[in-house]
Amino acid sequence: MVGLVLAAAIVAPLQTDARPRRQLAPGTGTANPSVLVAEEIAFARMAREKGQWKAFREFADETALMFVPQEVVAQDWLKKQAEPTAPLQWDAHRIWMSCDGTLGVTKGAWTRPDGTVGWYTTIWKRQKKGEYRWVLDHGDTLATALPEPDMLTAKVAQCGRKPDVAAPATPPADARTFTGGNSQDGTLRWNVTVLGGNDARSVSVQLWNGTKFDTIVQDNVVPPQ
Repeated sequence: MVGLVLAAAIVAPLQTDARPRRQLAPGTGTANPSVLVAEEIAFARMAREKGQWKAFREFADETALMFVPQEVVAQDWLKKQAEPTAPLQWDAHRIWMSCDGTLGVTKGAWTRPDGTVGWYTTIWKRQKKGEYRWVLDHGDTLATALPEPDMLTAKVAQCGRKPDVAAPATPPADARTFTGGNSQDGTLRWNVTVLGGNDARSVSVQLWNGTKFDTIVQDNVVPPQ
């Protein structure tokens, strides 16, 4: 599997340095997807060098949610976990970002030390000092590994005309968890739904194209009963 460092190298148009550069204040046209590439690299490096769960804690927002497989408050769950002998490995395949750079999404593949493979979607929120921390980590196993892309791709929401403020979505009647968020400029938004009956969950992400929202991620997982 191509490592994150190699993945960064094949997206030269997106970044030339593995370390995040000084970021402009959020605003129209300030999105920089290469910063998320750098965050993924630093995240994976810490997992290798200092421990998988320590890295997850360090890179998680205080409000972050993850699935284990049920939804949990990440910081509360992570601090109770013993470190595995060897960490998970992962590669980002695609990146999306709001026009103002306050919210981003990475999607890719992971591999456990035992050879189990799967996919993931991570939603990243920009912090006050310009760094990004993840607010949602979602994924599942696969029977076979995702094919590696020729190169990591990135897409930024259309700047200019801002989207209209949408009415809040109505959660399903049997939803146990229903939450989400959006970028400060409203050009990238997400929500997660977990049903109470069978723990089925879905994560939906939409990106503004200038006239409407395109669904760029629609993850649906029904855990085995």
